[in-house]
Amino acid sequence: MAGFASFTRCAAWLLLGSAPAFAHFQEIIPSADVLPDGGGVTVDMIFTHPFERGPTMEMKRPLRAGVLKDGRKLDLTSSLTQKTVGGATGWTLAHEMGEPGVAIFYVEPEPYFEPAENKQIVHYAKVIVDGFASGEGWDALVGLPVEIRPLTRPTGLWTGNQFSGVVLKDGRPAPFAEIEVEFINDGSVKAPNDAFVTQVLKADANGAFSYTMPRGGWWGFAALIEGDAPGRSPDGREVAVEEGGLIWVKATDMPGAR
Repeated sequence: MAGFASFTRCAAWLLLGSAPAFAHFQEIIPSADVLPDGGGVTVDMIFTHPFERGPTMEMKRPLRAGVLKDGRKLDLTSSLTQKTVGGATGWTLAHEMGEPGVAIFYVEPEPYFEPAENKQIVHYAKVIVDGFASGEGWDALVGLPVEIRPLTRPTGLWTGNQFSGVVLKDGRPAPFAEIEVEFINDGSVKAPNDAFVTQVLKADANGAFSYTMPRGGWWGFAALIEGDAPGRSPDGREVAVEEGGLIWVKATDMPGAR
């Protein structure tokens, strides 16, 4: 009977259009977070639900993708290559790390309309790759409308390290901003229930937050802020806009640790 009751509740949610929605995350994941000897790096971009391993949403060609290095931005939008992930469109790019220093890859996607939430989603996402393990320049800002400034170096982190950052809106701290956190699940982690899928925390009055990563792998931190201006649904209706500032951080298991 318990199974039938659960089925009935799910059916009711679907009929009422109020089924629980998992968090959307704009992934921008490099082939490595540190290149100790330099060399090439590939960066994959998909729009998905990381912990649940999908579904993957259709991602139009980004409005802008690039890399920030030594204070200079290089536009890489024209070098994006389309790929298919989970039956939907994603994008990838390749870049050569020929000199020591941090490269901050970033993407500004086309707005995505989510019918279940009746809003547009725009997630400005970035990830840091350290060439030759230089350890320098990791807290530089791209200048995205919503952006997380790391207070912890986001490369070379062990599992169990704490990651800290400050949420910025138009370059200024965003007090009490909400941050959603998800792990890119390889299928080996099963959540006890839906409450464990997306971790949620609030920044403090200065826009700062911290989170301890309990498992090795890629973690996404999404600071979510309501947009200043409304967007438009595909049928022309005025809808709210969710602006997200995302940063991706990798934790690595310590060899021999128990």
